[in-house]
Amino acid sequence: MATVELRFSASPEHVRTARLVAAAVARRAGVDESVLDELRLAVGEACSRAVGLHAVHNLTSPVRVALTEAEKSFTIEVGDDAPSSVPAPRDQSAVEAAEDTDELGLAVISGLVDDVEVVSDARGGRIRMSWPVATASIV
Repeated sequence: MATVELRFSASPEHVRTARLVAAAVARRAGVDESVLDELRLAVGEACSRAVGLHAVHNLTSPVRVALTEAEKSFTIEVGDDAPSSVPAPRDQSAVEAAEDTDELGLAVISGLVDDVEVVSDARGGRIRMSWPVATASIV
């Protein structure tokens, strides 16, 4: 089981790099070419969500991406450090807008990935997405 780890500052301009790295590692792991566009979009949504959560909570810690190749699957986990409970801010409309964007991002990811898990607690959140890999045929 090989894993590539990527950490980047929670800034929107780094999301593109995360998408490109994810697609390259997925291709090398054996994920079908026809799925790579959806994979790139899902990783972009997950990373954008993490960047947005870091901004809402004024966090300076990096966004974490783990790309893991297993025998029959390829898994990507995107982690953030945003607590699951949102404190009551002075500007309620900004938090409501962030929550709406968060829900939309999760809906897009769920539409793109068949195997997705979202976990969130007081220490942060994680989106785990998984795709099958092509198995080598014996000749």
